[in-house]
Amino acid sequence: MGEREDPSYQKRLDAGRARRGKEQERYMLEFTAAVQQFLNFAFQYDELEDQMAKLIAEHAVPVGSGTVARTQRIPIEQRAESAVIAWMRHQTTAYDDMSIPREKGKRREVRRMLAKRSRTILEKYRDGVELELSNCPLYKSLNAE
Repeated sequence: MGEREDPSYQKRLDAGRARRGKEQERYMLEFTAAVQQFLNFAFQYDELEDQMAKLIAEHAVPVGSGTVARTQRIPIEQRAESAVIAWMRHQTTAYDDMSIPREKGKRREVRRMLAKRSRTILEKYRDGVELELSNCPLYKSLNAE
């Protein structure tokens, strides 16, 4: 009988899957909390903060997602910040449809400009500014989901 036919082999596989699943759940909660901490919206926007943090974590955390949330090279706070900015870039701007010249530094320049715009929007939510939500790209993207 080969190793793969041995019942203990299947038990080890199942135990490994269960362990990784628990680690994944734990990281999902930890990452969601880090995103919420970065967002830090004023109390009147708590519901939007929770919704946004959940959407970002669901996108960024899964194994194989290829997102910054999966790297261990930078602290989780930086991962959360980068994930928020990246998510906003794709959800609240026309980035995916932009025609960016294939010149050195152009894509980075566009990303910086869009990140600045995203941070400006986030500041309004953090400061509790009363917003015309129907005109806010962030609010629109959260309610389009």
